[in-house]
Amino acid sequence: MRGRKILDSRGEPTLEVEVWGGGGFGRGSAPSGRSRGRYEAVPFASGGVDASLSLLRGEISRRLRGRELNLRGTDTLLRELDGTPNFSRIGGNLAVALSFATAKAEASARGIPLYRLLGRGSTLPLPLGNVLGGGAHAGGGGTDLQEILVVAPGARSFQEAALINARVHRRVGELLREKGGRFVGGKGDEGAWVSPLDGKGSLELVRRACEEVGREEGREVRMGLDMAASNLYDPSKRRYVYPREGKKLTEEEQLEFALTLVETYDLLYLEDPLHEEDFSGFSRLREEVGRKCLVCGDDLFATNPARIERGEGAASAVIIKPNQVGTLTDALTAVELARRGGMVPVASHRSGETEDETIAHLAVGAGCPLIKTGAVGGERTVKLNELIRLEERVKRLARLGFG
Repeated sequence: MRGRKILDSRGEPTLEVEVWGGGGFGRGSAPSGRSRGRYEAVPFASGGVDASLSLLRGEISRRLRGRELNLRGTDTLLRELDGTPNFSRIGGNLAVALSFATAKAEASARGIPLYRLLGRGSTLPLPLGNVLGGGAHAGGGGTDLQEILVVAPGARSFQEAALINARVHRRVGELLREKGGRFVGGKGDEGAWVSPLDGKGSLELVRRACEEVGREEGREVRMGLDMAASNLYDPSKRRYVYPREGKKLTEEEQLEFALTLVETYDLLYLEDPLHEEDFSGFSRLREEVGRKCLVCGDDLFATNPARIERGEGAASAVIIKPNQVGTLTDALTAVELARRGGMVPVASHRSGETEDETIAHLAVGAGCPLIKTGAVGGERTVKLNELIRLEERVKRLARLGFG
């Protein structure tokens, strides 16, 4: 195996690992999140990227070299070598990059596509595309709402759904330019436009773009929203603080605000509307919206199997980010637990991404009905384009069955 320091989409250092074995080869790299939940794996060993690389080239390499090429065996050994619940000794980014590389090498050696190694999924996910936003992904600029998303549930193919998302993204930019003012064409970490408008103005503009593109394409285009509420929550005062709009909401007011957004904008998807400890609030919100909208937990669960088991029934969907939990094996366990709990698994990128396409195969193999991987941008479209290629093998597009 070989490891190196590379750049993520923000220009920050992350890890890439290559694995050879059994006649196969795999390369994996680790993304990095900016909006991170407290229950995620620690990204790097104490000392940063270089410290994790030293562990790979020394202790980990010695323990793995000569072993049978096997994803689950490698992931189990990584857990044993680390010895902590959150990969704080070797670093979650090292673990996930090595896990990705091992999975690709094993699939290569066995002569099967990666998604077949990861499961028996027979549908492609619908893509959720981030088109307008702010929050942590915009460096303090833009709206307090972190991501305004779009999805085309009536698309006939993954390719069509991805192209519709890209068209909506383009139309949003055109509409912002028409408004003039402070819009200078800036984009956030995930390629979404940084909105110069307040929350209401941003949502209204995206709704207009969805309606226009939907009419032109003859397809329904719906909206979603990631509120990233843990970043807005002040636990000392038990208030949600919207710094740009100058408002402060109690926990009850935040829940009512989220319900109003679902109703007003006919949201199909709502992520992290409440802070990461509010399991009871999530449960109330899920009951209120019923089957009209997926209420999705990201920071609430952090792809952590123990958190997912604790929160069974609190949400109707769970974000699956392998680097939150450290290995593909753990991510697959999280998917299975979510499904047993009646929750929809949603494969997801991170704000600081690489050109690694593993989550596209994870979404297909594990049968995730949705994937969040942006609408534009090279590190985003590499996943979308891989799914377009996989559509030549896997013909059916997931249907959400509601909304």
